[in-house]
Amino acid sequence: MNPGPEPGPGPRPGVVDPDGARRTLRSGAAVVLPNPAPLTYVVAATVPHAVNTAKGRPAGQAVALWAHHPGTLAALDGALDLGPAPAALARRLLAEERVTLLVPLRPEADRPDWLSPASQDGWALLFGARWEPLLPVLDDFPVLYVSSANRTGRPPAGTSALAVAMFAPATPVLPAGSLAPAGGGPAGAPRAATTTLRLHTDGRVELHRPGAQDRPFPAPGRYLDRIRQEYGAPGGRLPGAPPAER
Repeated sequence: MNPGPEPGPGPRPGVVDPDGARRTLRSGAAVVLPNPAPLTYVVAATVPHAVNTAKGRPAGQAVALWAHHPGTLAALDGALDLGPAPAALARRLLAEERVTLLVPLRPEADRPDWLSPASQDGWALLFGARWEPLLPVLDDFPVLYVSSANRTGRPPAGTSALAVAMFAPATPVLPAGSLAPAGGGPAGAPRAATTTLRLHTDGRVELHRPGAQDRPFPAPGRYLDRIRQEYGAPGGRLPGAPPAER
């Protein structure tokens, strides 16, 4: 009698498939998720302190809101101090550039409670990567909090092996290769955390923190030049002081 194929190797400890990632998010715990090149893995959760705890930093530290869902951004229209043109620019930068974006909050405006963990000093921090292979995991969770997949003081993980070594088994990792179609970009492509831009009320864009998107350019200002040319954004300037860790 043919016994059939032998079973393959079992799952690695601390590694989950898309169903496991959804279950983890549904439980309120953090999970490490992939993004397309040139971005690194990120830590995400429906509860902000779970992101910070996974990273080994203070539970109350501000985190980015993962504005991957159109309804999430639409719910912020009255809270952001942006007119129609800057608001449209914000949506494009988040979706097309996949940057992290600091956006101004409208003083005294009503804000959703879930925006508070991503708000500080009159600004909200949004991450907008909407990567097709990851949407089956994300779409059930319109409100997610996110940060780069690194322990404080260490560089973000650019591969599943680095993510597993840094976070598993306490925080499970979804490898890019388990997505359909398998994602992750070219093998060996250098990875970095996202560039963070600051979008002002008048539509001006400044570089708040260098990252993956501006790295191919000879100087960060050249990346801002491309943003201004391609998206019609007004001129900006480079900040004089280094920003805090995100």
